[in-house]
Formats: sequence, C-alpha cells, structure tokens
Amino acid sequence: MNSLERSLILKAGYDHGWEVVADEAPEQVVLASALHGARARITAGTGAGVWVLTLPPGAISRELGRAESARHLGGERFTAVNDAELGQLLTRAARLARTLPDEPSARFAKAVAKELAATNGTTSATEVERIVRQRVGQNIYRESLMDYWGGACSVTGIALPALLRASHAKGWAECATDAERLNVFNGFLLCAHLDALFDRHLMTFDDAGLAHFSSLITPELREALGIGPQLRIRWLAPDHLPFLHVHRASFTERPKA
Repeated sequence: MNSLERSLILKAGYDHGWEVVADEAPEQVVLASALHGARARITAGTGAGVWVLTLPPGAISRELGRAESARHLGGERFTAVNDAELGQLLTRAARLARTLPDEPSARFAKAVAKELAATNGTTSATEVERIVRQRVGQNIYRESLMDYWGGACSVTGIALPALLRASHAKGWAECATDAERLNVFNGFLLCAHLDALFDRHLMTFDDAGLAHFSSLITPELREALGIGPQLRIRWLAPDHLPFLHVHRASFTERPKA
C-alpha cells in the first residue's frame, strides 16, 4: 500500500465515522472512533482503487451484509471498487457500530449519570432519576433506530425524520433491563400512522415481516390511510423475532383503553 492509498483511506475514515487511526502497517490501516468501540481494517484489493474492508465478527458484519449495495466477500469481509463505495461501507458500518450490540446502553449510562450530577435537587431523587432515565433512554433509542434503519421508515422507506417514530415491540415498562429497552431489535422506525397502529396493537408483523391488521382496521380505513396491500418490513434480522413474538401475543381485535 503506497502513501497515496494510505492517505485516501485515512480521509475516507475521517469523513465517514472512523476518525481514529488505531494501527498502521505496510499492508493495512486499522480505523476506530471515539463514538463507538468497533474497528475496521482496510487493505488494498486486486486492482487500482479496490479496497477490502474487514469488520469485527458478529452483528455488525451480519447487518452490513444485508445492504443491497454491499459487495460481501463472505464472513466479515467486504470489497469496494472505488473510494465512494468505501465511504458508503464505512458510513453504514459506523452507524451499525453505534447501535450494536450494546453501544446504546453504554451511551445511556453515561448520559444519565451526567444529567443526574447536574440536577439541582428541587425534586425527589427517585422521581428525578425516573424522569431522566426515561427521557434520555427514549432519545437514545430513537437515535439508534435512526442509525440502524438509515434514517428511513422500516416499512415505507420514507426518510423524513419529522414523520418517524421509534416504536417498541416489547413496551418500555415491560422490559426487565435498560439493555432490553434500548435494544434496536426491540422495535422499528415507523411513520407516525404506522407507529400509532403498532403501538396500540392494531397492527403487527409475522416472522416474514408481513403486516397483519385488527379487524377494526378495515380495507376502507387502510385505503384512507394510504396503506396498500402486502405491507412489509424492509428486512428482519433473527434478533427481531423474539420481540415480535411478544408483540403478537398482545395483538388485539379491540383497541386498548
């Protein structure tokens, strides 16, 4: 790898969420970030301008492999045929690194501790902590879902943040731990009308991602809402399924009180 190639890698990393050089060797550059704990190893591929990106084994590599644009070499290895493709891979990998597997929980703990240290004590400590934990948790959960779903609705692909809601499959109060509440697989990023249906258990999804509606949501009402037939989640990971099973157990023919 020559000095020009190395400079291009460093620029791509800095521009796309990997601003720290963790290691350099003649044949590779290893990138990291202060915003997440993952590392990305980049080597030169065969041919000018071709790169090979190797990521940590596990969820990040698996989820990146779902992207239609990703040139997956198998396992944890991906290839990019030019600098633009390398940037796209690094951007997606950085977003996943911020959401998987437990980065949201780590950010949550730090943010809660910081806010609690700054409280003025005018309210009971227990009540303050409850309010702070819920507000901070919901903000981090939304940020994580925005990263995981690329800022677009899990179903429609609409990418207008003002219309998008972070929906839990297993409700906030039902979760036993903060890690479960903040798990990006415990829900979906949905347009507001779909979020309302999902939250009230008037719509759910099967294991293939196909939407099912309560009988109260008639075909006429679906048409009025602009909901077409065969509504489907854009993709499902195996980790989504346990949470979806919980949601389907509460799927109802009648709205909640």
